[in-house]
Amino acid sequence: MEALADPLLTVKQLASYLSVNERTVLKLVSDGTLPGVKVGNQWRFRKAMIDTWLDDQMIGVTPRYIETPEKSGPPPKMMELASCFQPEHIISELGSTSKTSVVEELALKAQELSLVRDKTWFMGALIERENVMPSAIGNGVAFLHTLHRSPEQVIRPFMVLGRSTRGVDFDSLDGEPTHLFFVLGLKFTELHLPWLQKLSQILIDRERIKSLLSASDAPAIFQVLSEAERTLAPIAFANAV
Repeated sequence: MEALADPLLTVKQLASYLSVNERTVLKLVSDGTLPGVKVGNQWRFRKAMIDTWLDDQMIGVTPRYIETPEKSGPPPKMMELASCFQPEHIISELGSTSKTSVVEELALKAQELSLVRDKTWFMGALIERENVMPSAIGNGVAFLHTLHRSPEQVIRPFMVLGRSTRGVDFDSLDGEPTHLFFVLGLKFTELHLPWLQKLSQILIDRERIKSLLSASDAPAIFQVLSEAERTLAPIAFANAV
């Protein structure tokens, strides 16, 4: 494997780092799936952004395109959405109109619910991740989480949801306003929240996103997600290797 001291990786270096062939890298970046920038006629990749992209796949907030070695032991138990999320975790209409103020409002909600110990820490950790790679994945949806798990600061695994019917500029990959902000409180490094994979499946459906935006209040939003969860098929990951 080639040395990865340079933070800007070539296609060949990235293929080696991900243990895939170069065609796979080129396909993923051409599709807009893999974060990269074209310099002249050559693709270049920031390792920090690649690591964040992999992290998003491992915790289930984006489809898994690169297979990672499976851990020994029994598979994780499939948790229900309600195990980490309740109607009181929802802000049905955010008052914030900017990226920073949205993060602050959501971090405050997590602290008020006694889900994190320190709002200032949580807000800073969320913004740190945003500075590496925006969490808005398109279709009006963002998944916010910290770069590193923190069992000291996160009291228990959780999700908080903020909704903005008017939308906020959140540096989304598709350039459109973001309306639904899912904040993930991850306590451990291991993949311990398999329901995040369910959430990704739920939000593929544009009609379901419209239902979340038109729901009258927090209990109605929660009901849309709960009903969608009950209809999901078993999760299958794409394999581009």
